[in-house]
Amino acid sequence: MDTNQEADQDKIGDALNAQRFHMLEDIAKELKGNIVFPTYFDADAHLRKALQDPNVPTTRVASIVSLEPLIASKLMRLANSVLYNPQCISVHTLPAAITRIGFNQVRATSLAIAMDQMLRCKEMAVFGDLTRALWIHSLKSAAAAHVLASNYTRINPDEALLAGLVHDLGAFYIIYRAAQYPELRSRPDSVKYLIVQWHESIGVTLLNALGLPENIVEATIDHDQPQPLPETLRTLKDIVYIANILAGARFEWMLQDLEMDAANPKQVHSTYGELLPQIEAEAKEMQAVFA
Repeated sequence: MDTNQEADQDKIGDALNAQRFHMLEDIAKELKGNIVFPTYFDADAHLRKALQDPNVPTTRVASIVSLEPLIASKLMRLANSVLYNPQCISVHTLPAAITRIGFNQVRATSLAIAMDQMLRCKEMAVFGDLTRALWIHSLKSAAAAHVLASNYTRINPDEALLAGLVHDLGAFYIIYRAAQYPELRSRPDSVKYLIVQWHESIGVTLLNALGLPENIVEATIDHDQPQPLPETLRTLKDIVYIANILAGARFEWMLQDLEMDAANPKQVHSTYGELLPQIEAEAKEMQAVFA
């Protein structure tokens, strides 16, 4: 065995903390310059750029999507799923599918595929349990945001779904970067604490770099920070905050030893608990389509 590699893997205490800090320094440098996304995100760069124009023709979007077979197949499947096709009237062309589901869902599908593919790369296998939990949490948050917007507001439900889906993108990115450090790959639990401390701020920068609409980015800010529960859901930010709690706020799915400091989940479940069956059903539908 390579002795240098063994020494790296045996880092503990101050040495391990120094390695964590080094990773954060590397990320900070990237965030100030040209962010290098995994190739899965680069693959749909043209689509993201086109969707920044709210007046882009559907035919233009369809022509770009047609160059990405995986995205195209997922969009067709989504458009004909129960979620968007309750009357069982199938569409058979990309323009028709895009018209049915809307540009926000095209964005969401494209990003969901990129996130899913990133989690599947071999370097991240050591973080398998963590990434799986994060993926399920993101899909459930997206479903919860979609259901909340549909039932309690006039906010576009697909816009809410997109915001719920990407609200923890910073956590995905931290895991992706941590997988490039042998010292951190050998200690998956230590990465959880880096996620809790840094994923929100890193996520905001990443979403801006990806060109997501400003209101989507703003809705994800401080989503894990304790704040008074809104009496009514008025903004996209309110929706993401409540959706995150319904899906397991403050990463309760991976940090059972830390005290929850977000809003009382019991209060949220008391108010919105009747929606949980619908949220679970939509989350499973999304998992089947996106994964």
